[in-house]
Amino acid sequence: MKNFDINSLVRDNVKVLKPYSSARDEFEDFDTANMVFLDANENPYQNGVNRYPDPQQANVKVILAKNKGLSPKQILLGNGSDEVLDLLFRAFCEPKEDNVISLPPTYGMYGVLANINNVEHKEILLSESFQPRVEAILEAVTANTKIIFLCSPNNPTGNSFTEESVTTILEKFNGFVVIDEAYIDFSDKASWLAKLDQYPNLIITQTLSKAYGLAGIRLGICYGSAEVIAVLNKIKPPYNVNELTQQRALERLKNQSKIDHEITSIIAQREALLQVLDQVSFVEKIHPTEANFILVKVDDANKRYDELIAKGIVIRNRTTQPLCENTLRLTIGTEEENKKLMEALMEISN
Repeated sequence: MKNFDINSLVRDNVKVLKPYSSARDEFEDFDTANMVFLDANENPYQNGVNRYPDPQQANVKVILAKNKGLSPKQILLGNGSDEVLDLLFRAFCEPKEDNVISLPPTYGMYGVLANINNVEHKEILLSESFQPRVEAILEAVTANTKIIFLCSPNNPTGNSFTEESVTTILEKFNGFVVIDEAYIDFSDKASWLAKLDQYPNLIITQTLSKAYGLAGIRLGICYGSAEVIAVLNKIKPPYNVNELTQQRALERLKNQSKIDHEITSIIAQREALLQVLDQVSFVEKIHPTEANFILVKVDDANKRYDELIAKGIVIRNRTTQPLCENTLRLTIGTEEENKKLMEALMEISN
């Protein structure tokens, strides 16, 4: 990262864009408890959701900022991480001109969003040990490369990328490095959030869908410099996170002890499943994992997938992904669910 300049990465139309101003934006810093709102054409009869939601989700951001040791100005919330990722394309990638890089096998939405936004998507395969091939990645960079996506812990492989490889990419690439930390709560590795102030080109995405158990409310989180977040705020929809989502997120975030207990339980169940997988005859390799799932190589993924489906166990067949021939991805469930999975595996194994 040499002479990093965010302005050189922002699309020209976004630089001059005058963002939409919602009815409530100008009252962000006001005490609105006793104000009469007749400005937004809302139904005035209270039912809990008759008013538009806070466009900046201030209460949720305050808790997240406190938990992460950051400023609320370093946080953007979205309708799932997919909206956050899409906003990054819209803000920084010029259609038909720019390109992004991802490292398969990895989360498929990077490529989908690149295609939707008409941005070239370069794929540099991970190594056989599922680590970034840093030299190949940097060789693929051109003057029009705006973003490199690193999913760590990675999906579907489950492993984290080495600190050395990520640091090298951050320091040698003048575009944005987006580290997708959807599974970071299940890892013993530290989040890259502590390095935000050190690297102005670092952007981190997280979610409440995994460890926080809120997949149904669709709340994604983007952490970055205040300058990056300001750009994204210019182009996000005015009320992109609804009131019910904000309320449910606040309830959950205030109960960190329950979340910690569930994470501990999931990790314990992961370890129990790893021990059983060692005894399954058709499992040829168990890949190291720091996520809430395990990727295993089997003798015949299609056959074993069908056998588990027949026993009422739904897993993910990843055999079509690069470097993942004959692999199955097993998500960690409750103790009861894992018991059913382990029993099914042993029955098939015999």
